[in-house]
Amino acid sequence: MRIIAAAGLLASLIFASGMMASQSARADLLPVPPFKGNDTGGIIAYSMATQTDARQVAVDHCARYGKVVKFLAVQAYEGGYISFACRWVPYGAADRPIRTLY
Repeated sequence: MRIIAAAGLLASLIFASGMMASQSARADLLPVPPFKGNDTGGIIAYSMATQTDARQVAVDHCARYGKVVKFLAVQAYEGGYISFACRWVPYGAADRPIRTLY
């Protein structure tokens, strides 16, 4: 009896995993925001950067956390991103950055 129950459980697990594997992931349906970030950094869509000042957007974002911005990479084509990091103190500086209060 236990062997039949174990076989039935194994068959149902194989069937369920097969069903999940046959379904495609539809990541193209998820909306992607033009700007996304947290206290360690973020990304700005290149299409947004052509319409607004991307440097100022990044500086304002990092200033909310009392940090300064360091730009990391730019993908200069439609669909690309500008990535940046928020750091506590710039290299070589003796003082903390001025915190902007909004």
